[in-house]
Amino acid sequence: MNSRILPTKRVEKVWGRSPLPPPFALPGDAERIGEIWFEPSDAMPDVLVKYLFTSEKLSVQVHPSGAASPTGRGKEECWLILAAEPGARLAMGFTQSLDAEAMRAAALDGSIEDLLEWRTVEPGDFFYIPAGTVHAIGQGLTLLEVQQNTDITYRLYDYDRPRELHLDAAIAVASGKPYPAGLHRKVAPDAEAVLVDGPHFRLFQLHGEPSADMLGRLQGPMQVLPLSGDVAVSDARIAPGSSAMASNIDEVEFGTAARTLIACSAGQS
Repeated sequence: MNSRILPTKRVEKVWGRSPLPPPFALPGDAERIGEIWFEPSDAMPDVLVKYLFTSEKLSVQVHPSGAASPTGRGKEECWLILAAEPGARLAMGFTQSLDAEAMRAAALDGSIEDLLEWRTVEPGDFFYIPAGTVHAIGQGLTLLEVQQNTDITYRLYDYDRPRELHLDAAIAVASGKPYPAGLHRKVAPDAEAVLVDGPHFRLFQLHGEPSADMLGRLQGPMQVLPLSGDVAVSDARIAPGSSAMASNIDEVEFGTAARTLIACSAGQS
């Protein structure tokens, strides 16, 4: 295997899927895989990229900011929807403002699910999820997630599954407000776009070779994630569903119709 290709970790989840869709399926794989992680490179240790596959709803949950995290590193993330069954939904924020006492009561009696703002989604929907946003992912979805490399999740409600809840910690960091509309956008598969240019990580979508303007943004180490088409890093082809690290953009070759995501640490420009 090319040394630049990132190893993957397959994570079994109660809400995962079996079998996985192409190109992720493995012969004889009977586990319900919910996540495939790409092991972060030493060149970009603060960014984690995952594919998620859902056959059931995930818990209603929230992540802390760095200031509120016991490790000092928070978890902000973003999602790009790659496939969605008809009617598949996500929830971000509440339909109206909720104080801490009301949020706790709703978590305890299960009505919190009905107070969330659920959105029907389709491929190309993109969401940025700030720390403190109460959220949930519904069934029937394949999505790509880019996040700060930490695994701190506080569950508020889990549909009576026998997993731990974290009400005190969750309510201490949760925003009871609606989700800002400006953090959701539609991304066409053939669009070149700056998806995230924030303080924690940066994310770009390319279609074919980058434009001159985009080329100026793509500096330093980067994680290359082909979604379709032909992409190579240091002359080694990287198939969709795989990922590789490049030291700089000069090491990457893009096919004319390749759809590629590029993830970078914050501050690279």
